[in-house]
Amino acid sequence: QVQLVESGGGLVQPGGSLTLSCTASGFTLDYFAIGWFRQVPGKEREGLSCISSESGSRYYVDSVKGRFTISRDRAKNTVYLQMNDLKPEDSAVYYCARRTYDCAPLPVNYAIWGQGTQVQVAV
Repeated sequence: QVQLVESGGGLVQPGGSLTLSCTASGFTLDYFAIGWFRQVPGKEREGLSCISSESGSRYYVDSVKGRFTISRDRAKNTVYLQMNDLKPEDSAVYYCARRTYDCAPLPVNYAIWGQGTQVQVAV
């Protein structure tokens, strides 16, 4: 069964850090671009970062550039999103998603999604 499972969310204080994991089963991450997205109630899902399949090129939206880092562990078939200097406006449900080959900015370009993990940044 093709599946993505996110983990690592939780409650963190402003300025803190979290690392989210996106673990794949039923397929090898090497052949797919993996994107990270987030969504708050009442708003559209927002693309944050992506790592491409072959070159491993990494992309970030301006709002997280310099604070978030995407990486891939081939042995664990997992993509990570290291999030530093978290702000209250980073609170959201975070999702990872799969796309064949290269990254793309819009959620509609991704076919397989995880169930999401909640991140809350608050005192």
